[in-house]
Amino acid sequence: MTYKDAIKNSFGLVHKNWQLVMVQVAMMIISCIGFFVFIGIPLAVAFVMFGLDLTELTRLKDLIGTMREPSEVISRYMGLFIVFLISFLIYLFFIAAIGIYVFGGSAGLMGRIVKDNTERFSMNTFFSEGKRLFFPLVGFTTIIGVIFIGVAFILGLFGGGIAAIISIAKEHEATLALFLGIFFSLLLFCVGLILIACTIALTLYGVAAVVFKGTGPLKSTKETIRYLYHHPDALWLYCITFGGYILASFLLILLGTPFSLIPIAGPILALPYQLFSYTVQSYLGLVIICTTFIYYFSTEVRPEQAPELKVEPIAEWVTQIPDISQPQVPGPTPPHPEKEEPE
Repeated sequence: MTYKDAIKNSFGLVHKNWQLVMVQVAMMIISCIGFFVFIGIPLAVAFVMFGLDLTELTRLKDLIGTMREPSEVISRYMGLFIVFLISFLIYLFFIAAIGIYVFGGSAGLMGRIVKDNTERFSMNTFFSEGKRLFFPLVGFTTIIGVIFIGVAFILGLFGGGIAAIISIAKEHEATLALFLGIFFSLLLFCVGLILIACTIALTLYGVAAVVFKGTGPLKSTKETIRYLYHHPDALWLYCITFGGYILASFLLILLGTPFSLIPIAGPILALPYQLFSYTVQSYLGLVIICTTFIYYFSTEVRPEQAPELKVEPIAEWVTQIPDISQPQVPGPTPPHPEKEEPE
């Protein structure tokens, strides 16, 4: 399958199942409501319980400026800090659980649609796929998180080495230090971009392996690494789609800039535009996921499903046809049953 076919088919599938976009928008609204419920309300209750005046928030910046260390702020508002920390952790767990469940339902539903074009969006299917893929995606997300931490650690080591080299070069010549700073900064940016792109591609194709094959998180990670090694064209396809997503997001941000210049009506108009921008980005994100699934299914899963469909390849069927051009050796004839003699 070509890149053009995969991208074109993904747009068609997402367009036919536009309800998935509305699910993503609903998740964003739930996240905003959850922030108010899990963080806003507990903080308001904490202000009342600890006898804090809300007007002190206007003087909080000046108060922090007069204090020398952050520990002074924490010691003075220790109760408020503990309430905020607990509320924030609960909110993170809530958002992570909802996000993984919605992503699992969307990914599982798109996997069914890729397998069968007649499949359509259904809330029952969405919830069943979310339940089926929740715990596998939790494990797989944990593995990807560890990989991201490793990538950040590697980039940190590179950054520290570059800073040490530049500091040594400054002691000898400023021009050389400037050249090395620019060169190594560009090199670090390119290496970081490649590592991050490969990790995100590993995430999407790994999710495709979990959805289509039903393998565990660790096995899916190993198989996806092997798949990307043998199919570098899949990585290039993701880079193309992700580049288009970045370009579209930049254009949306650029179009929304004039709203900040309008004095009074700007913030009012910016709210529906932000909702529209998030909807477009959700649509394009689903297109990227669907493109990944289509390409993975056509290059990795479909050959494995051929034996399950019990479809004999043409080459094997041809080899089973007897060659009439060569003389045929008659096989052994079965013995004839003996006739019983009349008594």
